[in-house]
Amino acid sequence: MRKKFFLSLLAGLFALSVNAQTALKKVYNESIDPIGQIDQALVKAKSEGKFVICQVGGNWCPWCLRFADFITNDSAISKTIESNFEYIHVNYNPRQSNGAGNMEKGKTLMKRLNNAGRFGFPVFVVLDEEGKVIHIQDSSFLEEGKGYNREKVLRFFKNWTPKAVKQ
Repeated sequence: MRKKFFLSLLAGLFALSVNAQTALKKVYNESIDPIGQIDQALVKAKSEGKFVICQVGGNWCPWCLRFADFITNDSAISKTIESNFEYIHVNYNPRQSNGAGNMEKGKTLMKRLNNAGRFGFPVFVVLDEEGKVIHIQDSSFLEEGKGYNREKVLRFFKNWTPKAVKQ
């Protein structure tokens, strides 16, 4: 009986360690001002002839973390992003438990991004070099099963490059 208990305990610990190793990396910096983050990205993007893509969501959102992992692990998608966009993870936490000040910051952020949160999370907002919202992408159209469809994601990014938009 003791041996079975010990083996069960070891199996449980092994399962926990495997799960911890496969956990998705948190990519949203919750301590920075999202409006300032967008402004900094715009300065950099403008100087490099790129657009800004804001992946709006948070570390609380499993689909947000899945997307970040997905684009990081696909070389064609990563290259398209790197060549054409200043890509930022814009933290948004709509929960009231974060206090009234954060609620107001969230409202200001959503107003700046044309109420992009109406599509759910993650949501992708493409800004031109002047900071104008030129496209909001509902991520549900990029999904497939419990992940994302490579061709749809690549098509989204390619269709919103500065070159494609300015033809």
